[in-house]
Amino acid sequence: MIKWILILLIVAAVAGLLGLGRISGAAMTGAKILIAIVLVLFLLAVLGIIAIA
Repeated sequence: MIKWILILLIVAAVAGLLGLGRISGAAMTGAKILIAIVLVLFLLAVLGIIAIA
């Protein structure tokens, strides 16, 4: 999933440099959503490990 986040960030950067604001915004929104999902999954994993120990 980290790979997809990096791809979307690169697409957003390139689209921003080329002046394609809508594509850049869409890619950035997708990256933000994936980052939020990764953070939630990470926190659930950390809390689960703490609860088990």
